[in-house]
Amino acid sequence: MLLQIVLDAGFLLIKGSKLQNKRHFMRMGDWKITCNSSEGINSAYEQHFPSLVESAKKSAESLKSLGVSLGWIDWASAWLHVTTETLLQRIYTCHLPQRLPLPVLTDFTCIITGATSGIGLETAKQLAEVGAHVVLACRNTKVAQALVHDWQKEREHYSGPLDVEVMELNLLSLSSVRAFAAAWEARQGPLHVLINNAGIFSMSAPQKFSEDGLEEHMQVNHLAPALLTLLLLPSLSRGAPSRVVNVNSDMQAFGVVDPNDLNLNSGRRKYSSTAAYSGSKLAQIYFSSVLETKLPNDCGIHVICVNPGIVKTNVTRTLPKFVQAVYNLVGFFSLSSLEGARSVLFCSTDPQVLEYAEALRAEGWPVCPYYSSDCKPNPTSKHAQNVGMAFKLWDKTREIIGLNNEDVDKLLDGATTSTPCLKESFFSTYDDE
Repeated sequence: MLLQIVLDAGFLLIKGSKLQNKRHFMRMGDWKITCNSSEGINSAYEQHFPSLVESAKKSAESLKSLGVSLGWIDWASAWLHVTTETLLQRIYTCHLPQRLPLPVLTDFTCIITGATSGIGLETAKQLAEVGAHVVLACRNTKVAQALVHDWQKEREHYSGPLDVEVMELNLLSLSSVRAFAAAWEARQGPLHVLINNAGIFSMSAPQKFSEDGLEEHMQVNHLAPALLTLLLLPSLSRGAPSRVVNVNSDMQAFGVVDPNDLNLNSGRRKYSSTAAYSGSKLAQIYFSSVLETKLPNDCGIHVICVNPGIVKTNVTRTLPKFVQAVYNLVGFFSLSSLEGARSVLFCSTDPQVLEYAEALRAEGWPVCPYYSSDCKPNPTSKHAQNVGMAFKLWDKTREIIGLNNEDVDKLLDGATTSTPCLKESFFSTYDDE
């Protein structure tokens, strides 16, 4: 089945040139919403992608009966996109060096979550090596301290010590997020980049809930970073021009978000780790897009989402050996953590990114800038451009994390003044009982 899908995808790629006039991608200087001639593309999928179309139709129809679904063409498009990205990403990124060159970043402060492994580790280390003040915001501070010790030891024969510190942050606890933000805000210092890198994809694991009663994927990948971002807006204002970089995923193309069922426990949809993960990544784009539009034009802060590509990770370590073998086969096409960090570093440091974001904001573009592993702007999935759903998700997110409209307005004002009178309740535990 998987082989057939890959072969069908390749065949459709060959035919893709006939469909180019049906689709317009958002790139620098061409910011048109992705638009399809549905009849032409539907016909092409039915002719060249029969196995996937049939499967997608069944999946979509079962969800449509519940009122929460993607159309089958969206399922087919998602499969095609993720398959081609997996197989061709090394070609797409061949123009990039294995390690992205960075400018000297003195007087530059960055907070990065999930920095003890994978892309986060590589990103944090490289930023520190070029002079940035890097804050490792992580749950396991002992592991982070050991990493910093190793980094310092590696550098002692070449240059001075790295400017790295460790602060505790547990994204599975909203009270931990508030405590972290309060401790950081008390310094009244500037923040130039917030990299929301930490994320979970508990493949094949049963559904789990945090101490806040929230589904873990949604909390770690969306809700906790959203709260952290809002609470750090005053610090980002002091560092303006500054940016929030949210590490996203192509899996957002499969995402379905029901603002009234973010925990996936209402019975309307069956829980799976894939549904939870893809939905959380779509929610992250929705939230990022609304925040980007709500931030004042003159605040100097921008919100960017970046898909670093299919990167080799240890997410399959608990899966059956057969599944691990299949993953290792796909891993032949995957990027290393060093290569995956390139797009994150690019979005965090390159001035072109802020220029692009400014241009999109001036054009009134309703979706946040979205970059891919090739360090170029790319379109999100079509349903990620659903502005109405984005605002519904924004309101629900605000409700869940315990910020009312007045609170959010105050924080957004802080993004302009950088010296807001923040209420103590912003940083206290929210009780929804």
